[in-house]
Amino acid sequence: MPVITFANAKGGAGKTTAALLLATEFARQGFRVAILDADPQRWITQWHDITGALPNIQVISEVSVASLQGHIRSLAGEVEYTIIDLAGARDALVTAAIGLSDHVMIPVQGCAMDARGGAQILDLIKLMEQAGNVKISHSVVLTRVASMVTTRALLTIKGLLATRGVNVIDTPIAERSAFRELFDYGGTLYTMDPAKVSNLDKARENSRAFAMEVSRLLPMRVVRSPATRNWLKLVRDAA
Repeated sequence: MPVITFANAKGGAGKTTAALLLATEFARQGFRVAILDADPQRWITQWHDITGALPNIQVISEVSVASLQGHIRSLAGEVEYTIIDLAGARDALVTAAIGLSDHVMIPVQGCAMDARGGAQILDLIKLMEQAGNVKISHSVVLTRVASMVTTRALLTIKGLLATRGVNVIDTPIAERSAFRELFDYGGTLYTMDPAKVSNLDKARENSRAFAMEVSRLLPMRVVRSPATRNWLKLVRDAA
């Protein structure tokens, strides 16, 4: 059961949107998905309350440092994917979630000026890797990319991140009205009416491409090393 965490120390980076798109795409493919809503704003919990029950998706909104590992352990036999949406912060819960993850997604708005929150998470991952002598798999996903952002501009941003050895997801998440309306009206991109939502076909295509690329990144089976388990114990003891 891969655990995928979405983290950025700065709010407004499109983190929750990316997490929800991935979860609903996986669920549509027939995978059972749990979303741990560890963001105090509870946007995904609110989305779930508006939407009601959906096939293959469950949302857990009471998440703390103390309960996080227990949630993940209990879900292991129930779901194929666990997705964690975190607060725009760098705290004990963020640290614990990163340490328990099979892959960390770091959403960064598609402009070079707005990468500070993502850089804090990258620094945190580097610190954890050095302290625990482990490798934490992670990628940056560019989000809220406006149509006016050119391919050349995106390549420049990817190049800047590549100099730090950071993998960047090839599929950026565009700024789409359909993505915003998910949180206003609930449902998924596939329950929306194309006659009422502009460019819904492009939003669906974007979401599918993102999910497909993420699924290729994840290992079929993940076995945690003793070093990783020791690091997580230190995190929990310090919390």
